[in-house]
Amino acid sequence: MRHPVFARLYPRIAAAGEAAGAAEHRDELLAGVTGRVIEVGSGHGINFAHYPETVTEVVAIEPEPSLRARAEEAAREAPVPVTVIEGTAEQLPGEDEAFDVAVTSLVLCSVRDADAALREVRRVLRPGGELRFYEHIRAGQPGFVRYQKIVNVVWPLIAGGCQLVRATDVSISAAGFTVEKSRYFRFPAPGVPASPHVLGLARRAP
Repeated sequence: MRHPVFARLYPRIAAAGEAAGAAEHRDELLAGVTGRVIEVGSGHGINFAHYPETVTEVVAIEPEPSLRARAEEAAREAPVPVTVIEGTAEQLPGEDEAFDVAVTSLVLCSVRDADAALREVRRVLRPGGELRFYEHIRAGQPGFVRYQKIVNVVWPLIAGGCQLVRATDVSISAAGFTVEKSRYFRFPAPGVPASPHVLGLARRAP
C-alpha cells in the first residue's frame, strides 16, 4: 500500500497539528494505558513518544513503506519497547486475545474497510481489553455533512484515501465494543471538513 506523496507530506502536517494541540490529544488518548498494546496504522510513529512507561510493549502496524521506515526510526527513540510491523488493519498480524489495549489514531478514516478493521481489533484484544480511539468523523449536523460529502469527492485522492463521512463512532459500538468515554470536538478549526473529532475509550465485551 503506497501513498508516496501523502507519505512525504503527512509528517509535516502532523507536526503542525501537534503544535496546534494534537499533542495534548495524544496524551489524553494514551493516559493510563498499561500492558501490551497494538497500534493500528502507526504512520510515522508520532504516538510513540506519548506512551506511558506502564506499557510493556507496543506492536505498531503500518502498511505504507515510507511511513513505516520513519516509524522504525521513531521506535528507537520511544520511551517504551516498540516493534514496527508491516500489515493492514483488515488482517492484523496478531493472535486472538493477545493484547490488553488497541490504539487507533486518525486511521479508521483511511482503511479500506473500517468494519472489518474493527472486527480484527476485537479479535486481537483480550476480553475486557481497551480500544483507545482518536478519529475524525462524520459531522452531527446535516449541513456540515453535505459540505463534507462535496469535499469528499476529491479529499481521498489528496489525503491518502481518507474519507470524511465515516461515522466511526457508530461503527465502534456496532463492532462489539462498549464505549465508556467519548469526547466530541472540532479541531483544528470549525470550518475544516475533517474538523469533527471523537476521542475516547471503548471496551471489548467478553
